[in-house]
Amino acid sequence: MHIFHGFVHQSNINMRKNIAIFASGSGTNAENIINYFKENDEVTIKLVVSNKSDAFVLERAKRLNVSSAICPKADWITGEKILDLMKENEIDFIVLAGFLLKVPHILVEAYPQRIVNIHPALLPKHGGKSMYGNKVHEAVVADGDKESGITIHFIDEHYDQGQTIYQAKCEVLPTDTPEDVATKVHALEYKWFPLIIERVVSKL
Repeated sequence: MHIFHGFVHQSNINMRKNIAIFASGSGTNAENIINYFKENDEVTIKLVVSNKSDAFVLERAKRLNVSSAICPKADWITGEKILDLMKENEIDFIVLAGFLLKVPHILVEAYPQRIVNIHPALLPKHGGKSMYGNKVHEAVVADGDKESGITIHFIDEHYDQGQTIYQAKCEVLPTDTPEDVATKVHALEYKWFPLIIERVVSKL
């Protein structure tokens, strides 16, 4: 563990930064991020990892010529196999883009402030283990919130409680359905997530 901890923090001055994207579902955010960095001289999207063999994000990765790996739920219990995979691919930074499993402690420890997640609401509201996707937007509407948005944050040992990096807001009208809110939030995700990733990675 300590050997790899040192590996992660070796000097990468004037070297490309390799990013791994973890995703569980369709992968629209993952595709947006891959396309954003396609012509970037300093960042490479090296790997897409999913816990589901039928996740459409794997098809997107294949079409975009990005390597992918399927790591079943059992691999995430201790995280040792995931950590080995990150080492093999010389991953410097991890992006969670619709990833629904808890990141194991061993990865959080190996990548302090090098794992970012995006949540489709303004944390700390509407966060936690069971809050993802449309469940979040339904809760926003049910509570009569006047605004929603995105929270991009580092991860820690708890769901949706890591240090906030950036938030962007959108108005929620009294007539908005959860689907309306989702459309507004997705627009913010596509606009801001790649930009914030680039800003954070540039400081490594």
